[in-house]
Amino acid sequence: MTEKNEKIGLLTLSALVISSSIGSGVFGIMSDLARAAAPGPVLITWFIVGLGVMMLALSLNNLLLKEPELEGIFSYPKKGFGPFMGFISGWGYWLSAWLGSVAFATFLMSTIGYFFPILRSERNLPLILIASIFSWGLTYLVNRGIEGAAIINTIVTVCKLIPLFVFIVFGIILFKGGMFTHAFWNNMNNNFVGGDVIGQVKNCMMVMMWVFVGIEGASILSARAEKKSDAGKATILGLISLLVIYILASVLPYGYLTQEQLATIKQPAMLYIFEKMVGTWGGYFIGIGLIVSILGAWLSWTMLLAETMLLMAKQKLLPEYFGKINDKKAPTFALILTAGLIQIFLFTLFFTTKAYNFAYSLCTAAVIVCYILVAAYQIKYSWTHIHEKGNQQQLVIGVLALLFEVIGILMAGLSYLLLCFIAYIPGIYFYGRARKNNGHEYFLSKGELIVTVFITIGALIGMGLVIMGKIIV
Repeated sequence: MTEKNEKIGLLTLSALVISSSIGSGVFGIMSDLARAAAPGPVLITWFIVGLGVMMLALSLNNLLLKEPELEGIFSYPKKGFGPFMGFISGWGYWLSAWLGSVAFATFLMSTIGYFFPILRSERNLPLILIASIFSWGLTYLVNRGIEGAAIINTIVTVCKLIPLFVFIVFGIILFKGGMFTHAFWNNMNNNFVGGDVIGQVKNCMMVMMWVFVGIEGASILSARAEKKSDAGKATILGLISLLVIYILASVLPYGYLTQEQLATIKQPAMLYIFEKMVGTWGGYFIGIGLIVSILGAWLSWTMLLAETMLLMAKQKLLPEYFGKINDKKAPTFALILTAGLIQIFLFTLFFTTKAYNFAYSLCTAAVIVCYILVAAYQIKYSWTHIHEKGNQQQLVIGVLALLFEVIGILMAGLSYLLLCFIAYIPGIYFYGRARKNNGHEYFLSKGELIVTVFITIGALIGMGLVIMGKIIV
């Protein structure tokens, strides 16, 4: 196979962005949002989150064009703030990828439970074994070659968009305006002004931010793109497509069922809503589409975490064996290590309540660290080149992206971020080993040591909150 044939084109990259983000979240978001807010606050939050994620996407697009030689989302903080911050970003991204895979696994088990009611409980050994088989199967597939897996992913993306499109069409047809506006703000005075609306917006943040995790997929694989500019275009095209799908899929059900009904519906919510709309066949139709969707997103994320480990080892942020590749140019050690961690987490589902929400909250908290560092580098690059054409606007875009991500994590996910810090501790050890292996000091500066102490303290606080029952796992 020639080098040209191995490259990934614009269509495949766009499909990767969409497929990486559309996994399980959009199929369950109706119920999650209904428990958090009425339709009015939901629409406000979609505007805020859509704007914030667009700023992040524009930042990624700008950096891909301005710094085409950089590979991987963690390369920007590495260049802007040193290798340790590059490691912090890359390790966080890797954490988010395999934690997201755990979320996919739990949602997959709920979907299989629809077809086989005897298996409906999350704490079910046969379902955990089935999810484990899927996990190792996807690992094997990616280990056979990332480019080939990307082509399969494009086909899967088309297949899983069909049930979403059908659901949206029926949602529009059956939409009742009176029901939608009846409790639009869910406020006693039906008044926009009030802490209740603000609280509802806050409650929606983590749910909505989760469904956009994966928007950076094209930039992670930019080194394999036919043209660097294609990765930026794919990110923007993917985001616009996602916004349309997410808003319609999450808001239209408020015009078919009341907020109370949506809040109490079982997961996967879209499956049971569509069953109510059209009958039993609707549940099976969405269920099959959901299984395809989860497997497609799971495949995408397996590709992304493999590429992240490979690039981090290549840039000497991790020991060389993390990036050791086979004859298909796939990092076998990194893939097996990650699959092993997913396996361990799957068996903990016997002791976890609300496993899906817990896994996706951890995933979102971990990836926001990466997004914050990308936005920070966008600001630094634009400020450094402020006199060049267009960089004044790019500076504003970077500031807005940074504010959105920081406010998002403070409002909705600070406790989960503290839990993620626990997983940084072994990562820092591997980072230090990589530096020692390359003839450097364990830490480059006092600043790196200070960040490590900060992470360690945060990890201890996180463990303390779990022990005291302040964080329920």
